[in-house]
Amino acid sequence: MHEYSIAYDLYATARKAAIEHHATKVKKISVDVGKMTMVNPEQVVFLFDTIKEEDPIFASAVLDCKEVEPETRCPCGYAGAEIYVCPRCGALPEVVRGREIVVTNVEIEVAD
Repeated sequence: MHEYSIAYDLYATARKAAIEHHATKVKKISVDVGKMTMVNPEQVVFLFDTIKEEDPIFASAVLDCKEVEPETRCPCGYAGAEIYVCPRCGALPEVVRGREIVVTNVEIEVAD
């Protein structure tokens, strides 16, 4: 189950950012999850919530996963969402977006 390792990596990334910025609380972690990653975002959120339970600065943290549609391009000039066969020339298009999992924002609270 690779969702667990993904959830743990998201937690570790947010924790590192929180420590580096002297956070007292992590409020929200925003993540883009490409649809071609074959990852279930709901499962990642569930596992993240389990992992964060014992960390007081994550007590009310929310993991917000946004699914990203695939984007492709082909040397013939085609750009779109077709991932298997270019509708213009029949070649295999290059996937340029939709295979990644990216932390886009970590919202924290710091002491005054």
